[in-house]
Amino acid sequence: MAALGASDLLVPTFRKQHDAWEHFVAHTSTGVDKVAIPFEDGALPGWFFRASGGGATTLVLVNGSDGSLASLWGSAGAAALARGYNALVFDGPGQQSQLFEKNTCFRPDWENVLTPVYEYLAGLDGVDSERIAVYGISQGGYWVARAISFEHRFAAAITDPGLVDVSTSWTSHVPKSLLKLLDEGQLEKFDEEMGFGMKFSPDTARTWVFRARPYGTSGYAETIEAVRRYTVADVADQITTPLLILSPEHEQFWPGQADQLASLTPSVSTVMRFTAAEGADEHCQPLARTLTAQRMYDWLDEHLA
Repeated sequence: MAALGASDLLVPTFRKQHDAWEHFVAHTSTGVDKVAIPFEDGALPGWFFRASGGGATTLVLVNGSDGSLASLWGSAGAAALARGYNALVFDGPGQQSQLFEKNTCFRPDWENVLTPVYEYLAGLDGVDSERIAVYGISQGGYWVARAISFEHRFAAAITDPGLVDVSTSWTSHVPKSLLKLLDEGQLEKFDEEMGFGMKFSPDTARTWVFRARPYGTSGYAETIEAVRRYTVADVADQITTPLLILSPEHEQFWPGQADQLASLTPSVSTVMRFTAAEGADEHCQPLARTLTAQRMYDWLDEHLA
């Protein structure tokens, strides 16, 4: 498996869509400030949208593994602003600009990402530090669940969908015989067998490289071992934040994990189900984002009343 370096195709494509995002921000009638969130030795780029009349609640929107800011805004940000919430979108480690421009990688300890985000927001004029909530879409559901296991100052949290173990979306597609090699420590043999199999499925090979790139890994075994660190199974019982867990019927990436997360957080969590009969099934309810926004923001209104 080749090293996952910069792509001649992906980087210019990212820059084109990011330019489109910047043009949207420059021309929207909504009040928005481009911000730099202090983070370790540098800063994370963010865009803070202020609700007209001054929103009482601020919502942090956390992206998934490969979503764009425009997609995140369309999925949940615009509806938050319409509901009267301030909204912050940003790129974290391994996401979008941080991946394509700075070559940073994902990290499992997202409490060390969202804590600086919370503290930055809490210091802004017009932001009530006791009314900052957080939402995570797709793999962002992991980032949020992990962060609130340690960072307890968010007033409420939403995971869309509920997620406990990121690695199952990878390992469920790998034959058990190969996973046995990995678990036995036969890493070279695992890589050899995986590489042989990928020769017969170029599309799968390209998808693997694309999905592995943000983890900064270069081998099949190395990638699986890295992704297996992205779990909240051992820390979710520390969550004290009111938590809404979205659970769509026919979830194809992490089936059953919404209920698993709820079982780990029984005193603070609520499961909100979406069905095929409503046209709201599959991962992140792609055909029912208006219904999704209505229900989850109703819940948020109730919990922050």
